[in-house]
Amino acid sequence: MLTYREVFRVPQFGALFTTGALQGAASTTGQLALGVLVFSATGSPLLSALSMFGSSLAQLAGATLLMSAADRLPPRAALSCAALAFGVGTAVLALPGLPLALVFAVVLGEGVVAAVIGGVRYGLLDEILPKDAFLLGRSVLNMCSGTTQVCGYAAGGVLVAVLSPRGTLLVAAALYAAGAAAARFGLARRPARVAGRPSVRETWRTNAFLWSSAPRRRVYLLLWLPNGLVVGCESLFVPYMPDRAGLLFACAAFGMLIGDTVTGRFLPARWRGRLGIPMLLLLAAPYLLFALRPGLPWALALAALASTGFSASLLFQERLMALTPDAAAGQALGLHASGMLALQGVAATLAGTVAQWTSPATAVTVMAAASAVVTLALAAGPRRDGARSAAPRVRRSASPPPPAPSPRGCPRPRTKG
Repeated sequence: MLTYREVFRVPQFGALFTTGALQGAASTTGQLALGVLVFSATGSPLLSALSMFGSSLAQLAGATLLMSAADRLPPRAALSCAALAFGVGTAVLALPGLPLALVFAVVLGEGVVAAVIGGVRYGLLDEILPKDAFLLGRSVLNMCSGTTQVCGYAAGGVLVAVLSPRGTLLVAAALYAAGAAAARFGLARRPARVAGRPSVRETWRTNAFLWSSAPRRRVYLLLWLPNGLVVGCESLFVPYMPDRAGLLFACAAFGMLIGDTVTGRFLPARWRGRLGIPMLLLLAAPYLLFALRPGLPWALALAALASTGFSASLLFQERLMALTPDAAAGQALGLHASGMLALQGVAATLAGTVAQWTSPATAVTVMAAASAVVTLALAAGPRRDGARSAAPRVRRSASPPPPAPSPRGCPRPRTKG
């Protein structure tokens, strides 16, 4: 079994890890500050949830219109330019007196860019690492995300109290700028995986190919729906406990870190096809107890326990890559990431609406119950594919439809770092 040390010895992985860590820290501190800022100004759980997770809604537009860019942009340039754009947008959000409509315009614009960049980042990961190291490498990035969320939300809560929400947004903008520098000077220059210009047509062609396979469709739904509905629960942490939301987010991130560590490093291959559904059920079950309106200690414990179930996404991502040709890997992973985040935005909107008419605790319970029901409804199909996912990752011979002719010619062969 591979070790974390061996993964970090792979050239370029350390730079990709550093870039993700800085951007993750920027995102978490900025999200918390913006959520508090909007909730303080409006008193609305719905608007607060949308300000934190509404950019996820724009992921759907990026996935359906621009995702072909994930395999057609040079990774280093794309990652560094996107981080700079996020930094500028976050600095704009810190301007006093910014109209609420403009706040949401910036948030949605960042979501469109993030949809493509998610595909670029994870496509680069798939390109850098050997095939048998993908799950472990993805686990490391998830652990990085969990750690930066723990630190980011905890530090964000302190920064909001000390510097104010606007000051915290400026700190987040500086972290984005540092992430841009890490990408520009840490990653090696490498060509796009596929030649040709990004276009809506190519996005639709490859998306249609990815969606045409029944096993892939099932995997996508399992990656998107249960996860998204539970993020609807998390989107209500601010209205549930406005003065302790940072702690709730930090404990949830800590639980995710634990789950990713155990699943990515210690879970034997023969169990990977069996534990995906139980982990998704674990993701939802603890939030059902929010019907009892738990106090802070119990709420922290329940959030941490539930978030260990997020590690199910590692197992289903590995299955997705086993079912996807190399030439479509970036777009396949980008479609997963953008679809998941879009569903999270929809769930945050739904959760905020339910909370607006009932209470945050009731809305958390409703979203958790919906996640559990959806998981059970989807369980029959993945079990039929379970034996396939337990095997080592092997690429299928099927290929995506050839791209339309372009001045740059045929797709280039992929290069390994």
